[in-house]
Amino acid sequence: MMMGQADFLEDLLRKLPGPDFEAADAVMRRQAQLTKPPGSLGLLEEGVEWLARWQRRDMPRLDQVDVLVFAGNHGVTAQGVSPYPASVTEQMVANFQANGAAVNQIARAVGASFSVVPLQLERPTADFTQAPAMTPLEFRAALRVGYEAVVPGTDLLCLGEMGIGNTTAAAALCLALFGGSAADWAGRGTGLDAAGVAHKADVVQRAVAFHAEARYEPWEIARRLGGRETAAILGAVLAARRHSIPVLLDGFVCSAAAAPLIKLLADGLDHTMIGHVSAEAGHRRLVAELHRPALLALDMRLGEASGAALAVSILRAAVACHSGMATFAEAQVDDRT
Repeated sequence: MMMGQADFLEDLLRKLPGPDFEAADAVMRRQAQLTKPPGSLGLLEEGVEWLARWQRRDMPRLDQVDVLVFAGNHGVTAQGVSPYPASVTEQMVANFQANGAAVNQIARAVGASFSVVPLQLERPTADFTQAPAMTPLEFRAALRVGYEAVVPGTDLLCLGEMGIGNTTAAAALCLALFGGSAADWAGRGTGLDAAGVAHKADVVQRAVAFHAEARYEPWEIARRLGGRETAAILGAVLAARRHSIPVLLDGFVCSAAAAPLIKLLADGLDHTMIGHVSAEAGHRRLVAELHRPALLALDMRLGEASGAALAVSILRAAVACHSGMATFAEAQVDDRT
């Protein structure tokens, strides 16, 4: 890796803020006084504590929720891993911008802002079965785009992606980072049949073998096997940590994009939750590898931050319960003896 590149990557990891345990403790003290049995709201209670811990507030809020989608094209589509042409990526970006996609409707329904950031769609990454997907400079530029897209002061960030071929990239990232077989990680994507999935797994296996020298270097795995949009997601996750913004990751591709961070820092994804467990093959296994809770499981596999945006409704309900419920004393209800 070229000089300067390593320094830039190390700077991204340096002095990342940790959680605010005092804010989390304040949440738990209030939870103990609310008119319900302890722990009876399950993951809603955990979600409020998580928001407090990373927003650094005793009373978390969701006034500004941003849904951010990054879009990129992949040279590996030359291997026939998707039934759709790469032109669909640009067309879907236009659809996002015209408020015509599913995520636009979900974001509106949950009171979140939405934006999409295309990354050089006219110039796909290299076919990573034959070369690294990105040069060091291209990788750094994509990371920076994601990093700079995050607005400080945001209360919650939902991340997602769009890019024909990116489930192949995600499967390759997962295989390189966590092992197993390519068949564990390669799924239907945008609608492959069984033969197509088998071919996709073979492409993933060949790609990871081609880049075997980088297998224990998470930054290099992200550069060689990812895409511009997955690198941007990784940059956005790091920026959110820097600015004390909790993050909801979307499905398989988004989770895989963030996954190198857990190999770089043991607590690197503690400020994230996963919006939903995708129906895409491999995502449930990836969720287990990331050790992060997932809020929903609705058999979705659309991508484009749709599951993360939908999960905002769960966290809004959690915050409403936490802030609005009466305590035992206020409601004059007998607490446990």
